[in-house]
Amino acid sequence: MSEENQIPIRVGHRVEDKCRPCRSIRAHTVMVVGGDGQPLRVMCDTCGSQHNYRGARQSEPRPRPMKTPATPTIERTKEVSMSTFETPSDLEQVLRQVIREELGLTPVTIADKWRGGTLVLQPGKEGVQEKTIPLEIFFNKIVMVRNKLRVLEQNVNSSEIPADVKIKLQSYITGCYGSLTSFNVLFADKEDQFKGAGTAD
Repeated sequence: MSEENQIPIRVGHRVEDKCRPCRSIRAHTVMVVGGDGQPLRVMCDTCGSQHNYRGARQSEPRPRPMKTPATPTIERTKEVSMSTFETPSDLEQVLRQVIREELGLTPVTIADKWRGGTLVLQPGKEGVQEKTIPLEIFFNKIVMVRNKLRVLEQNVNSSEIPADVKIKLQSYITGCYGSLTSFNVLFADKEDQFKGAGTAD
């Protein structure tokens, strides 16, 4: 297909790009598009990590097949037939996993050195009991905030609001990411960390 006949890339379209955590070419969802119609920021559909578009060959939006495949498969899992699921709960678990991946809510790992650790909140006033929180629980709450920010960012980027309002909202979200970079030390994978303004990809 010639370049002039290619479908313009918009927020929400799928493109293929190199994903470092996956270490392979994966399908990505476009999060930000530049004025020239080229993707600027994308999110991996497999692991949920966001990064700048690295320029792999673009893929056009894939039309849904008219006929049902002979062997139903679950995307981003092993190609398994429905007969593989012994109980309804097995199927439900796989569906939950796929939905979480689509929303960028894939599991995030805490760094090994913090496993089993405790966050201690020690009051400055004498006679007040200190508060302790298991680091895994605290880390999970940080990840929940990150996931909700990602969903909010995706909704803002795909919305039809005026450009100046969209830019302002994007700057607020980036500011939130920047305020949370202090917690990056808890993440095992650098790709899962918060990235504020001026953070290198």
